[in-house]
Amino acid sequence: MPRARLTPLSVTEAGAALIDEIGFENLSMGMLAERLGVKTPALYKHVASQADLAHRIAIVSMAEFADAIRDAIQGRAGSDALAAGAQAMRTYVREHPGRYAAGNAARPTGADDPLIPAIERVVASWAAMLRGYHLDSGQEIHALRMLRSALHGFSTTEAAGGFQIDASVDDSFTWMINFLDQGLHAATSGSTLAP
Repeated sequence: MPRARLTPLSVTEAGAALIDEIGFENLSMGMLAERLGVKTPALYKHVASQADLAHRIAIVSMAEFADAIRDAIQGRAGSDALAAGAQAMRTYVREHPGRYAAGNAARPTGADDPLIPAIERVVASWAAMLRGYHLDSGQEIHALRMLRSALHGFSTTEAAGGFQIDASVDDSFTWMINFLDQGLHAATSGSTLAP
């Protein structure tokens, strides 16, 4: 059977699938070449370097991640949007740990880097999760940082097998979301939360 023709996109997609299996930190051009049935130099016709490949994977990852949250919260608001978006993030990290790690490791390389709009879409998805709480502009950045920190911490710990105590991880996740929900409602009901 003839080998499929490689393109920058097909190489990127294969790299993304590979790091979901082996971990982002274990990515190598040699392993990817073997996976694709080519010699390693053949990859450099499609991506400039391993760093370029990782950056391309990050762009794909952030776009997928934003879409997953957006799709989950469609037509929802407040507590429902928070719970659905949080579960979508948790699921994405569990199913695509390598891609998620690549997205978190990447930094824009310039003003025209396609990573920037991909990251902006993720932030917009998180902001949409919070829209139903009617936070003022001074509170929103703090809420976004809290939300990202809590969900990232829980999701990456779970994906790494870090929850070893014999208690339901699902119950802990629900408890955390309820706690965040109550805090967000308190922030908009006249309670003062100092930064």
